[in-house]
Amino acid sequence: MDARGPVVATTRGRVRGFARGGTAVFLGIPFAQAPVGALRFAAPQPAAPWEGVRDATEYGATAQRGDTGITLIPEPSVPGDATLNVNIFAPAGATSDAALPVLVWIHGGGFTSGSPASRWYDGDAFARDGVVTVVVSYRLGFDGFGAIDGAPSNRGLRDQIAALEWVRDEIAAFGGDPARVTIVGQSAGGGSVLTLLACPAASGLFRGAMAVSPAIGAVAAPAARRFAERIAALAGVPADRDGFARLPEEHLLELQQRAQMPTGRPRLSGLTTLLDDGLPIGPVVDGDLLLRAPLDALADGAAADVPLVIGATDDEFTMLTARWRKPLRLVPVPLALAVLGLGRSRRRAYLARSRRRGSAALLGGYVSDRVIRSVVLRTARARGTAPTWVYRFAWRSPSIGFACHCLDVPFWFDHLDADGVAAIAGDVPPADLAAAMHEAAIRFAHDGDPGWPTWDARARRARVFGAPASTPPVEPDAYSDVAPLV
Repeated sequence: MDARGPVVATTRGRVRGFARGGTAVFLGIPFAQAPVGALRFAAPQPAAPWEGVRDATEYGATAQRGDTGITLIPEPSVPGDATLNVNIFAPAGATSDAALPVLVWIHGGGFTSGSPASRWYDGDAFARDGVVTVVVSYRLGFDGFGAIDGAPSNRGLRDQIAALEWVRDEIAAFGGDPARVTIVGQSAGGGSVLTLLACPAASGLFRGAMAVSPAIGAVAAPAARRFAERIAALAGVPADRDGFARLPEEHLLELQQRAQMPTGRPRLSGLTTLLDDGLPIGPVVDGDLLLRAPLDALADGAAADVPLVIGATDDEFTMLTARWRKPLRLVPVPLALAVLGLGRSRRRAYLARSRRRGSAALLGGYVSDRVIRSVVLRTARARGTAPTWVYRFAWRSPSIGFACHCLDVPFWFDHLDADGVAAIAGDVPPADLAAAMHEAAIRFAHDGDPGWPTWDARARRARVFGAPASTPPVEPDAYSDVAPLV
């Protein structure tokens, strides 16, 4: 260790981080070259070697640009070109022969936003418990996932794989074991985890996987081409690499937002499109890197030997409709669900099983169930007898009133004191709940078993985090309320 901070030698060069308590922190280490100029729409290329000792004490540039406004997770944008980088949190003093388990975190943001430069993702608690944490970046939006003639597909997904390859090649120098890597992601990051499970090119790069509130972003190739053509038409350029290369990054981001606006007249057209077609930007089923939709691949046995933990919060997006609680009292819920595309028989079954009460909670809950919670049930079913553990996060925030999207993240990281946590979790979130969830993540990283029974087609058990004390911690038929949607 250097007196001014820990120094580690990678195959590309030496990096100097800093010590924080019992954690050695290294920020902004490039795993690939900056995706600009001739590399803007290219597959990720290995980072160039450097001389001397590279400073790794500040977050690297992010693919997310500009001020995103108020978000549930504070994820700052950092300007710069070298956006393909990793942040590492390791136990202080860990040597290259420590062979510690490794947790690789993939942030969310709907594949269009999000940033690894968030204190919520600091891995100090994991380092305290003998796990090396790696937080990775990847290209976002059209630059990362747009279908561009003459350019490789799924560039953002290729970035994630390149980051995992970097972990395989370099993590031992930080005390990690490349044979004991667990990938974990939330929201779009959770969808990325399921996509990586289905991706042959990622096989062998991780031993375990954890999908937190996964939002599947598998876009059909024809839909991806139509979206690209719409952007090209708005810009007045050909829908190919040369045409899109003429567009400055800021202008392309603006066009991307315009192209996502619904063109139909019905007020709910944007929402029904999301429910029926999924996210407009994300990993594309291209027949090359991603051969099939992730759930189809998992049902056919892809990654059946990889242990998976998967789950969601109870009220992912219910807060979106809570602000309209009074006017929604006048809206018949069955009629609203019919407008959103739910047929009569399924609608009756869904309403009969729902735990929620009130129009706002039911409608917001339906969006939660369609976009996130049904993915949990579909994945568990698709995996069959493959080792799968399911959970529910049921603790309701006193400041928001729901077990909402992103609320569980600081509990998994055991980082309730991070800036911004109180805004969605209240001033005194339960430390015992964070300890229990973090312990489950630690156990899974170490041993491949989070500590509760696996899912099976008969019992359909799930661990319930944050339920009332009178409720058993392991619940049978845990996602039965979502079953009519699957």
